[in-house]
Amino acid sequence: MIIDRDGNITIITQEKASVKTLVNNIEQDYDKYKNYHLIVNLSSIDKITLQDVIEFLRLSNNHRGDKKSFVIVSDKVNLDEMPDEIVVVPTMQEAYDIIEMEDIERDLGI
Repeated sequence: MIIDRDGNITIITQEKASVKTLVNNIEQDYDKYKNYHLIVNLSSIDKITLQDVIEFLRLSNNHRGDKKSFVIVSDKVNLDEMPDEIVVVPTMQEAYDIIEMEDIERDLGI
């Protein structure tokens, strides 16, 4: 797990461990991330299933409930299968764009 900061955004990149392990690691260290928008980069993982993405659902819902963005990046998922409750995009640029749009929506009270 590689952790980078870019302003008010924390980028967590998963390299080897399972998605379930990654979710557990993020939840254990959540106090470090709770004040930042989160991008979870799964691009280096070869196969991502719908079940893998659903593992992040509780974490995403909690984070978004605290008015922070939570975005998963993977180009190996079928975006049409993803639940509406979680944001999954194929590129890092799109993750940044989503966070920017959600920040604007929060500022406008939408």
